[in-house]
Amino acid sequence: MKTEQAMASFASLSQPTRLAAFKLLVRHEPEGLPAGEIATLLDVPHNTLSAHLSVLARAELVLSQRQSRSIIYRANLDAIQAVIQFLVNDCCVADSVTCTPLESTLNFCQPQQKKPENL
Repeated sequence: MKTEQAMASFASLSQPTRLAAFKLLVRHEPEGLPAGEIATLLDVPHNTLSAHLSVLARAELVLSQRQSRSIIYRANLDAIQAVIQFLVNDCCVADSVTCTPLESTLNFCQPQQKKPENL
């Protein structure tokens, strides 16, 4: 992961509504949620949520897929894991004394399995 991508991820999550949307999507993995349901659960207007989801998608933190008339959004757990790994490695500067204990705690998340096209 490049520094620019990590910065885009942090910037996208720095806004409260986007962070709340991302946290909600993580809790609803692997099924995801339709955009309208996210808006309802967060009590955010649909057009406002759409703009927030677009920012998260550009930062590659959410994935979307059209399913009939709905767009289903899912958290991109692989991307957030890469951001966390980047942060640990970048801050530790490969110091094994510091990095090894931190890296071992990151193994609790398993990488996502590829989903079939129809979710």
